[in-house]
Amino acid sequence: MNHQTPDRIPVVCQLALGHYFLHCESKPSEIWFDSETFAAALVKLQRRYGFDGILVNLPGRPPNWRSRIASHQSTSEKELIRWESGPQTTIPADDNPQTFLTDGASLPRVDYSSIDMQDPSVLRAPGYVWNTWHIPELWGIAPEADLSDPAAYPDWFTSTLRAVRQEAPDVSVHAEVFSPFTHLMELFGYEQAMMALVDAPRTCHEVLALFAKHILAQVHLYAACQPDAILVSSAFAGAGFISRPMYEEFVMPYEDEIFAAIKDKGLKSYVHTCGAIGDRLDLMARTCVDGIDTLDPPPLGTVDLEAAKAEYGERFFFKGNLDAVNEMLGADDTAFERAVEERLRIGKSGSGYILSSACSVAPHVRPERLRKMVEMAQRLGQY
Repeated sequence: MNHQTPDRIPVVCQLALGHYFLHCESKPSEIWFDSETFAAALVKLQRRYGFDGILVNLPGRPPNWRSRIASHQSTSEKELIRWESGPQTTIPADDNPQTFLTDGASLPRVDYSSIDMQDPSVLRAPGYVWNTWHIPELWGIAPEADLSDPAAYPDWFTSTLRAVRQEAPDVSVHAEVFSPFTHLMELFGYEQAMMALVDAPRTCHEVLALFAKHILAQVHLYAACQPDAILVSSAFAGAGFISRPMYEEFVMPYEDEIFAAIKDKGLKSYVHTCGAIGDRLDLMARTCVDGIDTLDPPPLGTVDLEAAKAEYGERFFFKGNLDAVNEMLGADDTAFERAVEERLRIGKSGSGYILSSACSVAPHVRPERLRKMVEMAQRLGQY
């Protein structure tokens, strides 16, 4: 990340939650809802695969979450939790949980045409809530709390990060926050958020500015736990969702605030944007972010690693570029190893490269492939 010459190319993959569900002994509900269990799963698979780092990609969880369960059913295919407050959460054995209302309807989002930014309840809409939680009653955070104030967050918010930092002092540990634009998408729902960018741009800017303040508070809390870097997850900012001018207007200025705050804390920042981002690498270079994650190659994205390294290799560190579907999940062993060898060859030049899947490692990627990546980096990625 510093563009120094390491002993070899490091390997750090973000694993899909379904991969943890399939390859750890704990129940999926425990991994998803319990800070200590998730921290243990993160460390367990990092050690099993030999990765050089861990991304803590969920905030901590309230320790009393089990006391809010009305009923809990479990089969080999899924778990079903019904909460005392009404919603129900379905947790597949190999995919992210989904929470619905009691009748199975989708959780409500906020209507951008009537949003009142002075009303704190808009940030308690069940369909929003930090992208991962969905049940405001479990927070234990006062409805009127100012989420731009670090003091508003309970101690459990950083509990997973602290546990991983303590259990894995010898590896690079990264925290994750969500981009203001991702929060906007979750608040309104994806289709309505796309409409809002066109119909109500002023409202979108007000919402984005507020979310940026919230994320700055979270950066402050995470930085106190001494991670090595903070990732800004901005999955929906690629060309498959928004145009280049919209990226420049609605994403760049707010993310740059976050990158600057991370830099002020003496930490490295990098951004995770899926899909087609080849047309906006130059815009990313105008922010103060240190690195770029995913770099999806064709057909999933539009980034050629060799071209990106040639043009921006001194500006950014890069992480990713292995096609998580066609090269890691679906390819035969020969094609997979050829793809890894190619990324090592390209990434090694000039340093500044972390071998990784472009996006999350899919749940059903074979564990031996992840161990093979590390073995190949040790053998072929030496400087």
